[in-house]
Amino acid sequence: MNTALDFSEIDGGMLAEVGGKAANLGELTRAGLPVPPGWVLTTDAYGLAATGLDLTPDGTLAERARRHLLEAPVPDAVHETIVKRYAALGPDVAVAVRSSATAEDLPFASFAGQQDTYLNVVRAEAVVEAVRRCWASLWTDRAVAYREANGIDHAAVRLAVVVQVMVDARVAGVMFTANPVTGRRRETVIDASPGLGEAVVSGAVNPDRFVAYDGDILERRAGDKRVVIRPLPGGGTERVETAHDDFCLTDAEVLRLAELGRRVEDHYGAPQDTEWAVDADGEIWLTQARPITTLYPLPEPARPGLRVYFSLNVVQGVMGPLTPMGLAAFRLIGGGAAGIVGHGPADPLDGPAFMSVSGQRLWLDLTTALRSRPGRAVLPRALTLGEARGVALVRRLFDDPRLELARSSRRPFLRGLARFARRVHLPSRVFLALTAPERALGYARRVGEVLDRRLRVPATATPAQRLDHAERLLAATFPSIVSVMPIVLTGYGLFALAGRLSGLPLGEMQDVLRGLPHNPTTEMDLKLWELATRVEPEPFAELTVAELVRRYEAGELPPVAQRGVAAFLAEYGHRGVAEIDLGVPRWSEEPAHILGALANYLRMDAGSDLAPAALFAKGEAQARAAAARVTAAARARGRWRGPVTRFALRRTRAYAGLRELPKFYLVKALSGVRHSLLAVGEHLTALGVLDAPGDVFFLDLREARAALAGGDLRELVARRRAEHERESRRRHVPRMLLSDGTEPEALATPAAEGALVGTAASAGTVTGRARVVLDPVGAHLEPGEILVCPSTDPGWTPLFLTAGGLVMEMGGAMSHGAVVAREYGIPAVVGVADATHRITTGQEIELDGAAGTVTPSSPDQARTTSA
Repeated sequence: MNTALDFSEIDGGMLAEVGGKAANLGELTRAGLPVPPGWVLTTDAYGLAATGLDLTPDGTLAERARRHLLEAPVPDAVHETIVKRYAALGPDVAVAVRSSATAEDLPFASFAGQQDTYLNVVRAEAVVEAVRRCWASLWTDRAVAYREANGIDHAAVRLAVVVQVMVDARVAGVMFTANPVTGRRRETVIDASPGLGEAVVSGAVNPDRFVAYDGDILERRAGDKRVVIRPLPGGGTERVETAHDDFCLTDAEVLRLAELGRRVEDHYGAPQDTEWAVDADGEIWLTQARPITTLYPLPEPARPGLRVYFSLNVVQGVMGPLTPMGLAAFRLIGGGAAGIVGHGPADPLDGPAFMSVSGQRLWLDLTTALRSRPGRAVLPRALTLGEARGVALVRRLFDDPRLELARSSRRPFLRGLARFARRVHLPSRVFLALTAPERALGYARRVGEVLDRRLRVPATATPAQRLDHAERLLAATFPSIVSVMPIVLTGYGLFALAGRLSGLPLGEMQDVLRGLPHNPTTEMDLKLWELATRVEPEPFAELTVAELVRRYEAGELPPVAQRGVAAFLAEYGHRGVAEIDLGVPRWSEEPAHILGALANYLRMDAGSDLAPAALFAKGEAQARAAAARVTAAARARGRWRGPVTRFALRRTRAYAGLRELPKFYLVKALSGVRHSLLAVGEHLTALGVLDAPGDVFFLDLREARAALAGGDLRELVARRRAEHERESRRRHVPRMLLSDGTEPEALATPAAEGALVGTAASAGTVTGRARVVLDPVGAHLEPGEILVCPSTDPGWTPLFLTAGGLVMEMGGAMSHGAVVAREYGIPAVVGVADATHRITTGQEIELDGAAGTVTPSSPDQARTTSA
């Protein structure tokens, strides 16, 4: 399709034809926002199908497609349209010719700079040639690699060409209406430099940076601005070496830009990444607007004011999204947890007020605890057991004036704590743990036996009865399994007591916790290893995992292996990868993981010091030695301290391993419910409501019950599967999130001594070997290496696929390299002066993308620059 359109003619329904950038400009024109005059040519992957080119991506696809497009003549009708439209602008008007693909500005990928832009194009034939080159840029190596990385079908992409009248820019740059590094919404971040904005976007210059919020300028940082890109009189651009010591924007202009950014964000209803220019008369023009794709979506706050959310997914190591049924299960489980402290929801299916869903992941609202004095005492200690990295983040939030202590916080918190203590029989179980360890351990086992009985569902149960059973079981799961925790807490409490009595820091006592007994996860691993010692290496050594699975399911493995794997799965088959989501298959359903692990064990030397049993035994020995050392230190401080410390550490070792038991039981409950829901799914498939039994996990419990009456939910399931797949490609999930969008982990911390300081561009911390690259052509980057380079344009971005981090000498937080680094989820620091000279290939460095620092493994390793 080849048509010409004014921006004002574009509507949302035409997005599939004209691409994100072009459609956005059309909306901005109609909204009365200052967009340069222009028009749009649309096309598909022009001419490729007609010549029979295979669109299947391979090593030669991009080059062949580009060559074809550059050699093919522009159709007469398109040529005529371009010439007429250009002539209507006036004699030899300078224009910008910009590509805009339908794959741009997606919720998960911006495609920043992946197609080409040509600036200051003068004369009609030059515009025609620039249009052809824009079409061809759909098939640059970087664009193909980017689509591959984001799972986008090459053959489905269409491309529009935007032709805009050039703004004679005195100063230009990029503006984000939310902070792209910290995530804070409505905090406007502006990078600016004299001349055309390409200098900022491409990372060719260290720009001025301004941060504004609520009508105030929070930060001004002057860049060196050594390069200015200017238009040439006859067309094209030039790069001029220069120096600008003063800021290139006045405070008034910064605030005007911020206000314009707010208008654009309000128009689209989401934070925006914009490009802008200020002409010689001081007029501000928008040249581009697109959504910021790297911001994590905010949970819907249940209460007003600043809220603090903690990621249940991250703490459980499940970075991907949960299925709708998996989320529904946790709402019920959370409702049971809230009921223990007297705050259960009116409808258990709604879940508790402290639980939110955003990005198809679970978030816990910690605000009430953070604003309570008892909560501030308990929360860091509780996090220490399972989420040590969260402790520092929580303590930092204590100083936030927006989270000051609530006046009436103590009494409700203590009342809830008292209810919890009563429900789990805290005093009696602590006493039991102190006085009768065998009985305490026996109680922990009986909790599992009771759960096993509750999981049983008669084979004759109807689908409705299965749903009833699932709801009852999930609501009762937390109160049941948490009753083990007083025993666990007794163990850790005694560990802390031993630290006080001995005078040793807890960090120096960690070896006491090695090789713990009664840990179901460790026991599982050792049982798999024990099976490996009894199984003959053949056929495991010579077969693929897929073939091993086929033989196991057909009962064709050697008898010892066949019976051993079956017995292992009977005991542990309820586990799996991302096991907290009941929508995910278990090992008993898909045994490939276990058979692959068994094959790996069989490749190990059973007598090796690295064998699992040997490592566990070594850990036990180290723990005994550490316990003796701690006891001796305590005895040295007083005779009575030694026996008390020895007693405390024995109980610690008896109970600390039980920390894994509640989750073990939880996953067993989820697996049982999953098995029952698959039966419901089979029924709904037979009714024609679903295509397959597993589709039931893309419904919630209410929808599954309603579906028993019939209907057709296949379209709903297909849409949710697609949304789940898109969300699973998200590369960054915060550990903690504030309701204003701020990620506490992304807030800057003071630079370490000896660190090289630049501009924070993509949050995260990574330590790895540096690879200094001056030219991307032919460059090789090992997975995990940190790319150190002068600057990057979009041609560098395929290297990001394997990079562990990015360090640039030039550029700002809104340059192409920084944008793509954020999309790929790799930490990045830009504007690090002389980084390619001060860092050497192979040197180990630590990169902190939130603080904007690069620290060599030892401060004196940073090479000083020559004069």
